[in-house]
Amino acid sequence: MATQGSAEKKPIVTTDSTVKIPKEISTELRTLAHDLSNSIETIMQACYLLNQSNLDETAKRWASMIDTGARDAAKINKEIRDVLRSKSQ
Repeated sequence: MATQGSAEKKPIVTTDSTVKIPKEISTELRTLAHDLSNSIETIMQACYLLNQSNLDETAKRWASMIDTGARDAAKINKEIRDVLRSKSQ
């Protein structure tokens, strides 16, 4: 809630494909996306190794959910990196 005299910050939403992300912000976001990729890769590798063991059906379903979620997160992160690449100054 904004108080009188203070400006309420709202997200910038634009459909202008020519808008560029400032270099320092893009660099920081790319670093974070890279670090996120490393964490997602760790989850995917651990899930792969988990699936190599003898799991009961319930554990297999949980492992499958983890794998699906990690793969979805990796795809989203790749899309973020693609946007950053195309919008960087």
